[in-house]
Parts: sequence; structure tokens; C-alpha cells
Amino acid sequence: MVAPSHHHKEEENMTEYKNVFGMPLEICSTDPMTGFTREGSCKVTADDIGVHGICVQVTQEFLDFSKARGNDLSTPMPLTGFLGLKPGDRWCLCASRWKESFLHGAAPLVNLAATHEAALEYADMEELLAFSLDNGLA
Repeated sequence: MVAPSHHHKEEENMTEYKNVFGMPLEICSTDPMTGFTREGSCKVTADDIGVHGICVQVTQEFLDFSKARGNDLSTPMPLTGFLGLKPGDRWCLCASRWKESFLHGAAPLVNLAATHEAALEYADMEELLAFSLDNGLA
């Protein structure tokens, strides 16, 4: 009987994390596995100083921009288990990097239901909505 209560505790913990709508945070991607904690979620924890809270769908334009800024997300790094991102992959991005790409016209689209509420400290809701993957919200 230990396993079911442990599983319930995990579910409880996930509901502590809210998206930009104040609803429970949804999973961003498990293939590739993403998130600061590598659990598929863009939850922002106390030790995540980079605030990896924005769930994006990367584009080639964004990958090129990020690489030019010194953060190469497209080249595989086997030693760390990072396979490299390709256009269409979803990834938990640092909120400040998304804002920087937004200001330079290279921002990728955002899955708002999987974007942590802490992202709102870097980008306002109107900016995020303008880049929503869900056109029904924009």
C-alpha cells in the first residue's frame, strides 16, 4: 500500500505548480525529456536560478538565435545525455532567454498551459498570448 500513497503525493506536488492561467501546470515534453528537473515539466523550483519556466516549440530561427547568444541547444552533447533540439521539439526555456528572443524577433511559440506562472515576471501575458501555440487563445 506504500506505492499508491506515494503516487498520490507526486500528484499533490504537481498541483502546487501553476501555469500562467493559475491552473495546474501541464507537462511540456517527455521526448525530448525537458525541464530543469528533467521530469517533463517546466516547474520552477528554488534552485532553478535560470527560471526554466516557458514551454516553447523551438524553430530553426530560435535555435540559430540562441546559438549566436552562446547557448547552443541544437548540438548533441552525449556526455550529458543531451541529444540536441530540432525544430518542432518542445523545451522548457529560461524566461529571460525567451524575452530576449522576443525582443529580437526570434521568439518561438509557447504552450501556455505548460508554462510556469513565474514566466510572468519576465514576459507579460499579452506577449505570451501573441506567441501561443493554441490559436484559440490568441
